[in-house]
Amino acid sequence: MVRPPLSQEDRERGIRLGEILRAARGGRTSVEVAAEAGVSVETLRKIEHGRVPTPAFFTVVAIARAVGLPVESLCGDVEPLPA
Repeated sequence: MVRPPLSQEDRERGIRLGEILRAARGGRTSVEVAAEAGVSVETLRKIEHGRVPTPAFFTVVAIARAVGLPVESLCGDVEPLPA
């Protein structure tokens, strides 16, 4: 199965998601949050920096829970910005 290429909108959405999750982490280290979420530190860093623009849903949920961010709040925050 070949995955279609990501659009610029997809990449921008991934960057915004990463920014939101990084900000929600606050003063906690990426090591602490990754351990609590059950993901690798490298995965967390890649998501936070937008290098994984479409992370797995359950990974996002685990990270959001680890930083105390309601998943529902992400829905509107990562929508495409108006042109």
